[in-house]
Amino acid sequence: MSTSNSNRIDATFAALKASNRKALIPFITAGDPSLDSTLPTMHALAIAGADVIELGVPFSDPMADGPVIQRSSERALAKGMSLRKVLAIVTEFRKTNSKTPVVLMGYANPIEAIGQAKFVDAAAAAGVDGVLVVDYPPEEADDFSALLQGKGLAPIFLLAPTSTPERIAHVARLARGYVYYVSLRGVTGAGHLDVDEVAGKVAAIKAAVPVPVGVGFGIRDGATAKRIGAFADAVVIGSALVQTMFDAPADQVANAGGAWLGEVRKAMDA
Repeated sequence: MSTSNSNRIDATFAALKASNRKALIPFITAGDPSLDSTLPTMHALAIAGADVIELGVPFSDPMADGPVIQRSSERALAKGMSLRKVLAIVTEFRKTNSKTPVVLMGYANPIEAIGQAKFVDAAAAAGVDGVLVVDYPPEEADDFSALLQGKGLAPIFLLAPTSTPERIAHVARLARGYVYYVSLRGVTGAGHLDVDEVAGKVAAIKAAVPVPVGVGFGIRDGATAKRIGAFADAVVIGSALVQTMFDAPADQVANAGGAWLGEVRKAMDA
């Protein structure tokens, strides 16, 4: 499995491009709203039209995340979710889904606790395809990116409205899979998305980076997803989905998540 993982991401984007469709990338926090809801929800999202699944590794101080994701992280930690358990969930997912890419999104601390090299080995063995570490700035991520690429995993980076040309150039050199453009200043889940401004920023980033550009933060429904998909390669949705799952009855979490995402996919493809 040493070199094939990130090819799942590349293959997914190539197939979408060939059919003139855009990637839909849902984010869920592993272990929320319950430990045993995550695996069935991943399968439900894949069936509903998720092209890539971003699986959040809960952390006690998720500084880049808004209140919805922060609370989901706190709930998951309180239930005992850990990085090792997240990898075990991916291993289980891979037993019956070898096609849908899985990207881990989280913070440096849990990775450092295991050790970067051990983490990368374990992530590759589990069937992870890419890793986005919020607090590894690209300027300090050369070694970690090399470890990931050595195992065929994609180092994925965030870019923001405030990103300098120097940072964009650094990301362009390291990034594989896709880059994730944070369309709002501040934290995830905030409102007020200026679609025209985002379109201009995405065009500039696309000109600078060699991988697809996904847009997230502030996308709450199918209509907004469709507008973003008009110019971005991928649409990332987190807070609205996490809230939908939390609000669902305990035995309906996966169904509720899948049904909600299916409506977004339908709107994007309309």
